[in-house]
Amino acid sequence: MIADAEKIQNGNAWDSLMKATKNYGILLAIFLLGLVYSFASPYFFGFDNFRNILLQSSPIAIVTIGQAFILLTGEFDLSLGQNVCFSSCLAAYLMKFSGWNPWVSVLAGLLAGTAVGLLNGVLIAYGKLPCFIATLGTQNISKGLAKIITNATPIPTLPQEISFLGRGYIGGLQYGLPVSVLIMLVLYIFFSFIARKTRYGRYLYAIGGGEESAFFSGINVKKYRLLNYTLAGFMAAFGGIVLLSRLNSASVTNGSLYEFDAIIASVIGGISLSGGRGRVLQAMFGAIFLTLFFNGMTMLDVHPFVQDVLKGVVLIVAIGIDVLRNRRRN
Repeated sequence: MIADAEKIQNGNAWDSLMKATKNYGILLAIFLLGLVYSFASPYFFGFDNFRNILLQSSPIAIVTIGQAFILLTGEFDLSLGQNVCFSSCLAAYLMKFSGWNPWVSVLAGLLAGTAVGLLNGVLIAYGKLPCFIATLGTQNISKGLAKIITNATPIPTLPQEISFLGRGYIGGLQYGLPVSVLIMLVLYIFFSFIARKTRYGRYLYAIGGGEESAFFSGINVKKYRLLNYTLAGFMAAFGGIVLLSRLNSASVTNGSLYEFDAIIASVIGGISLSGGRGRVLQAMFGAIFLTLFFNGMTMLDVHPFVQDVLKGVVLIVAIGIDVLRNRRRN
């Protein structure tokens, strides 16, 4: 009896450890990676560098929110990176060359990005196109529109009215919190609540867990899929505006490969590619881990081409971990 009780206690302790590793493993990975880089480079460990990592990660983390919501349903959006580019280039062109009010231009960019997401939703939910084909098509449409708007030429030196979004600080430049990081935190708190505590979020998990079962449970799968892609388009545009403000310029390279970075960040954070599992908040930590990883590579003077190779390796490893995780669950 005592031996059985000890086995049960040890089993419960092991289960608790596994649950903690699952929920907080990404935070442990961030800590360990930061520790390794701190020994490797004397310039890495410092307040300014850590703040800079958060600043760099905020645009991609904002875009990752939309990708995470789509991944919860077992799909993905390949147009997000070029949507970032298109919406930011449109806003920059309107405020710089068309004489529009900067905030009206920002609104136009947000609406344009949302429209791309809405188009994805219509094509996938009601047109029955596979998400790969539909979002690959809108990816190229967005890329082409961005080139037409800018004539493939950068648009520099934007109005100061929008500079605080990407370059502003609360509490002063020396020790203050970047405005974009605050925006990122508020958005993740809000959308984590949406995902875990509202009908919309519960339906997304149900669709990811089994679309047919969700349909026969009375969930309007088409409607929620449409809403999901529209939200992703809006978040891509939002991230594009923050990136535009931080860089103080727009070009056709803005948001390059953000769609894959968002997938990597989400999967590293624990969101399953098969859908129905994971927490949106952890995707933010995945984005921070990804930025931290390549920030350290840059400080160690690793060649950019080698970093591209490493990004591909990270993507494969992240997907491999997700596959193994799903096998264990099954």
